[in-house]
Formats: sequence, C-alpha cells, structure tokens
Amino acid sequence: MAKVINLRTRRKQNARDAARKTGDDNAARHGISKFERQTIVAEVEKSKRHIDLHKIVKKEDEAE
Repeated sequence: MAKVINLRTRRKQNARDAARKTGDDNAARHGISKFERQTIVAEVEKSKRHIDLHKIVKKEDEAE
C-alpha cells in the first residue's frame, strides 16, 4: 500500500524549501561571514576605547 500524502502540506513544504534555498544563495553571494562581522565589531569597539582614553576631561573644581 502506498503512503498517503497531503498535497496541500507538501506544496507548502516545497515553497518553504525554495524560499530557504533562495535566501541561502543570497546570503552566500552578498553577505559577510560571522567571523568578518565579529572582527568589524571588535575594531569599532577598540577604536572607541582608544578615542575615549585620549579625551581631555576637565574637573569642575579646576574650571572655577
């Protein structure tokens, strides 16, 4: 005896699979890897810390 398949469910699953494949293809073509994103974030944070360390902060007592 053959396995019964719900055609509506199968059609929806095929559409999901096609959308997932298209999304994966676009991500591979246009996206950046997780390592590259983490590297960029780390560089930005390091530059912000570097700038913050070189700021001149005046105390309120010295200003008066």
